[in-house]
Amino acid sequence: QMQLAESGGGSVQAGGSLRLSCRASGDTSSMHCMGWYRQIPGKEREAVAIIDSDGSTSYRDSVQGRFTIYQDNTKTTLYLQMNNLKPDDTAMYFCSALGCPSAAVAITAPVYTEFGYWGQGTQVTVSS
Repeated sequence: QMQLAESGGGSVQAGGSLRLSCRASGDTSSMHCMGWYRQIPGKEREAVAIIDSDGSTSYRDSVQGRFTIYQDNTKTTLYLQMNNLKPDDTAMYFCSALGCPSAAVAITAPVYTEFGYWGQGTQVTVSS
């Protein structure tokens, strides 16, 4: 079992920055990938950034160059540094741990919330 707890969300103006954190507890060795996903009401959850156990990262096109996913040395805390935020980045952001072949595969794979582990989410609101 694994528990995930996000923090760091908030409200910022366009062009601002936020850093999300996700603290993992329990058995953190069983999942090959960890990632950040986001969802707005009425739309499907989408992958934002993924890191796999080899350290490879993948990003959705709309955040490439603005967002950075990384872990601490113990791999118990996952971060998402978000710079140059845009109003379209407004969403609930979720941390996830899941089995996957690689980050490159997971970033475009369908999202099934019944699989893997998920946090409760943290809201990010970007105003223009």
